[in-house]
Amino acid sequence: MVAILENTEHNTDFHQIVDFLQAFHIRYALTVSPTVYVSHIRQFWSTARIETADGETNILAKINGKQRTISKSSIRRHLKLNDEEGISTLPDNELFENISLMGYYILPNQRFSFQKGQFSCQWNFLIHTIMQCLSPKSTSFNEFSSNIATALVCLATNRTYNFSKMIFDGMMRNVNSKGKFLMYPRFIEKLLKMSQFGTIKHSEIYPVPFQTQKVFTTLRVNSPSFSGRTVPLFDTMIVQ
Repeated sequence: MVAILENTEHNTDFHQIVDFLQAFHIRYALTVSPTVYVSHIRQFWSTARIETADGETNILAKINGKQRTISKSSIRRHLKLNDEEGISTLPDNELFENISLMGYYILPNQRFSFQKGQFSCQWNFLIHTIMQCLSPKSTSFNEFSSNIATALVCLATNRTYNFSKMIFDGMMRNVNSKGKFLMYPRFIEKLLKMSQFGTIKHSEIYPVPFQTQKVFTTLRVNSPSFSGRTVPLFDTMIVQ
């Protein structure tokens, strides 16, 4: 989805987290919305294969007879993520400690699966936006695993998370999956740069879904799993 990063009189209780995302380096990836041609996405995923050469792994595919290549570096460049030195993992104790500071109740035998509904609304919006706009998840949007938890902690503590790696790894898993689906349509269209080969003749356009103002209304309703703790954003997240 394309993220909604607009402050209005109807979402004043979310203004701080919206301001944070507007100012952060992932804003472009959250909001970029190229014209997506259905045939490009179908051709990409039907022909995609993984190839490793000179120590670099790429995804290769043919679109309209032309070979296109996607790599972590091309994702980083075209989505303006600037995360080459970014973090992909955190020590368990640091991850759990920071998630707890956000209002999550960590169990003594806590596993690496977290319930989104335990968080108060601003944290919930941040998690929801990462999941729907950047992550490779396709189901179970009420829970998230350690990769999204690590991204959340990095964002909250002013560290760079390697979103390029998360996106690329998700694409590679999809290439090898028996249940392959047409994931990341807006990112792939942006990366393929097919317009450089002349006029695009295909007429079927994929209507990329946008978040709407309803997302704020939905996230205000506390989930049955809500921890009961309304926790403000970290000081490092407040945009002056």
